[in-house]
Amino acid sequence: MFKNNKLANSVRLAIAFGAAATALPATSAFAAEEEAKEIEKIEVTGSRIKRTDIETATPVTITSAEDIKLSGYTKVEDILNSLPQIQASQTSFISNGASGTANINLRGMGTNRTLVLINGRRMGPGGLNSQNADINQIPAALVKRAEVMTGGGSSVYGADAVAGVVNFVMNDDFEGFEITAGASGYQHNNDNDYIQGLMDKRGFEYPTGNSGIDGKQFNLDLTMGGEFANGKGHAVVYATYRDIEELRQEARDYSSCALNSAGTACGGSGNAIIPNFYVGVPGLDDDGQPTIDWNGFSNYYTLTPESGFQASSGNVYNYAPVNHFMRPDKKYSLGAFIDYEINDHARPYMEISMMNDVTRAQIAESGTFFNEAYMIDYDSPLLSDAQRSFLTTELGLESGDEFATYIGKRNVEGGPRSSNLEHSSFRIVVGSEGEINDTWSYDASYQFASVTSSSVYINDFFAPRITTALSANGESCADTSGCVPYEVFTYQGVTPEQANTLTGVGIRKGYAKETIFNAFVSGEFDITVPTADMPVAAVFGVERRDQYFESISDEVFEKGLLLGQGGPTATLIGGYDVSEIFTEFSIPLVDGAAFAESLALEIGYRYSDYSTSGGESTYKAMVDWSVTDDIKFRAGYNRSVRAPNVEELFASQSLGLWGGVDPCAGDTPALSAAQCANTGVTADQYGNIAASPASQYNALYGGNPDLNPEIADTVTLGVVANLTDDINVTVDYFNIELDQAISSIDPELTVEQCGVTGDAAFCDNVTRNSAGSLWVGQQGFVQATDINLGGIHFEGVDLSANYSTDFQGGQLSANFIGTYMLTKEFDPGIAGTAYDCVDTINTQCFAQPEWRHNVKVSFQSDSIWAVTANWRYFGQVSYDGTSDTLLVEDGGIDAQSYFDIKGAFEINEYTAVLVGVNNVFDKEPPMVGGSLSSNANTVAGFYDTLGRYLHASVTFKF
Repeated sequence: MFKNNKLANSVRLAIAFGAAATALPATSAFAAEEEAKEIEKIEVTGSRIKRTDIETATPVTITSAEDIKLSGYTKVEDILNSLPQIQASQTSFISNGASGTANINLRGMGTNRTLVLINGRRMGPGGLNSQNADINQIPAALVKRAEVMTGGGSSVYGADAVAGVVNFVMNDDFEGFEITAGASGYQHNNDNDYIQGLMDKRGFEYPTGNSGIDGKQFNLDLTMGGEFANGKGHAVVYATYRDIEELRQEARDYSSCALNSAGTACGGSGNAIIPNFYVGVPGLDDDGQPTIDWNGFSNYYTLTPESGFQASSGNVYNYAPVNHFMRPDKKYSLGAFIDYEINDHARPYMEISMMNDVTRAQIAESGTFFNEAYMIDYDSPLLSDAQRSFLTTELGLESGDEFATYIGKRNVEGGPRSSNLEHSSFRIVVGSEGEINDTWSYDASYQFASVTSSSVYINDFFAPRITTALSANGESCADTSGCVPYEVFTYQGVTPEQANTLTGVGIRKGYAKETIFNAFVSGEFDITVPTADMPVAAVFGVERRDQYFESISDEVFEKGLLLGQGGPTATLIGGYDVSEIFTEFSIPLVDGAAFAESLALEIGYRYSDYSTSGGESTYKAMVDWSVTDDIKFRAGYNRSVRAPNVEELFASQSLGLWGGVDPCAGDTPALSAAQCANTGVTADQYGNIAASPASQYNALYGGNPDLNPEIADTVTLGVVANLTDDINVTVDYFNIELDQAISSIDPELTVEQCGVTGDAAFCDNVTRNSAGSLWVGQQGFVQATDINLGGIHFEGVDLSANYSTDFQGGQLSANFIGTYMLTKEFDPGIAGTAYDCVDTINTQCFAQPEWRHNVKVSFQSDSIWAVTANWRYFGQVSYDGTSDTLLVEDGGIDAQSYFDIKGAFEINEYTAVLVGVNNVFDKEPPMVGGSLSSNANTVAGFYDTLGRYLHASVTFKF
């Protein structure tokens, strides 16, 4: 169907050398070339048409098994996140809000728009907190290569392939027995004068000097494979184990205090060790809830050492040290790949995998979080005479009256909160492939994937017990069995015994499953275009996919009874199914012409009938033009569709938290009085609304059953060239335009645009409490439920180059891969609100360098050793905002360079050793203020987060 030409063979050689450099001194270039020449028709990512040419009209970036070994990482997300095309998402460096899964976010378009495959078939669902594929399920030791396909792939693979496809090709033809044991850890020299100075001003403790090796990780991988039944069958089985130790933020100086939004001081939470109080005369809001009539900080109090009230200023809690910087994690996985050839017409196969992953996300102690207004009797035994006298003087209260108070008390006496997360996944694929005749073949399979998961949240304040222990709102501690009064009005009066009676446990359990039936035929017609020698090839197929998801919350979560949860978490149950037909055609147009060694057209179409949204069509048209054996051009157009998932459709609406800034809070608000009035701020409140010390505010999140599918159009243009026998280069332009994007408007943008424009489309979604706050209590919030927005526009260029030559009796290889982003635009759908995130970081934009690249150079000796050096580069990122003074002064985030070095040694034919250091120069991650940090004052998991990474492994193969 396609010719094996010089260009195709050079691409195979690049793959054989790891798209860059070999990892272990093993296979020679000659052997790799011979293996490449033996390749016949294979299925390539981006098409189901089997072909002899690996390089197609679809741009694909390949990370080989050698690259994966050289990285030293045991977590697949760390490996993929090092690629310029990938933006960090859920990783082990996320604690507050951790899902327990690891997701891929291609281009930064969202994990729900990145389709993940194993051997060309869909991965199963992620779990309780994320329906997106959890790549923890991928055994890194068995990955032959990871292929990242740019642009839409819906016509070939179905929904979700909007940003593109990541396909993990597994080593299912492994022969022999192999066991790899590895260990790794981080090391850092704590010498950040800037943040140490800030902590000195606050009297906070922090580490100094050499951290030693911490955040240790251990892995053990076992693989066995071989033939059976006289060579008719082949089986590969594997088992993996990984253990990651916890690392808390107290282990690094740059994370030992929580920076304020400006990045200029150690901030913290108003839920302090010595409590803070908003105190006022009781009243009722429009919903009949107790509220407070206050004037700014005039009634914001804390306790004196004598247990009197005094105005509170600067009394915040440094919650950072006990938070996890890297979560502890234990993972077990095992599986098998089996195939058997009955005859040429029937080759049944099976893939089976199981995984169990347990992780714990620890964050700072719970607190009362100013969550609700407690009604306290003036004559309460919890109060001192001095406090009563103060209330009389300041608020005019007397015996028999009540006062209302919001309390900010951190439960340091009870210890940290923890979300204990567990996932168990199962996936099985059974099918058969074979020849129908000399020109046509078939592949039919059934796939079942499921994941059971749980989240047990412990040591959080249980709201009803706080109310009772305060004898507030009409409840009496004295009349309640087991109640111990909460001595929050006494200076350091709370004991561990009191704290232990006030916490509760919340439990959520989840189950998700996906079943897929897929069948297609692939082959060639006895038809050729007159100007071409090769026949027309085609694929015809059908697919049926059923998805089901449930997240069951206990009563504690359902009613939001844990004060540290931000609001209720409702039970969610739902599902949908889709029936599809699809086809592809590859039409050779020209062969052997003067300026067209080959010219082919590839078209595809898929019709999908969703039970939730009806019928949708996706299609593609690609052109592959080889001018000569050394240069070819490729171009493509893809129409992709993503239907809303279960959570986007059916999730109940409930309160949660968003990180950022209220532009109408603080002594000197960013918006004018008139602008803040648009958001619901009164003249008396302006300049008197307290900003959240933790940069967290309330939002109402949830699903929308009336959502429409997203529609995306992708254009790609590229060139592939052999500049010399030793150098090949690819340049690919991509342009992705997505309409009706399913998302929510950023809450901070909603408040800001309401103030600036007064537009009801924004202002109707801002609800302030009676004091003008968006974070005190639960009456103030910004609505941010899912809707179909205007659109998303991403545009950029991917470049790669490979070089390999004989040098000093060995092999010198080099690889370059880079991405230049031109456009990363988000349009909420309202005039004047579109924003571009290229070269930008702010509360709406994840840090997006304009340019990012990896350069890898390797030398493989002709003896027992090889060495590889790698340069990872992140271009500078400008700050678009005013609140993060640290970034304003620095002009944003400077360009970041990280250097890695690895050495590989073949001790004998059975034993190989790999040692390496990533981030050799121990470069710290750039610091950002509290409103931009994803964890620990950093953009965690994107830039190198913990300093120098050391790793070593030994492999025994028989």
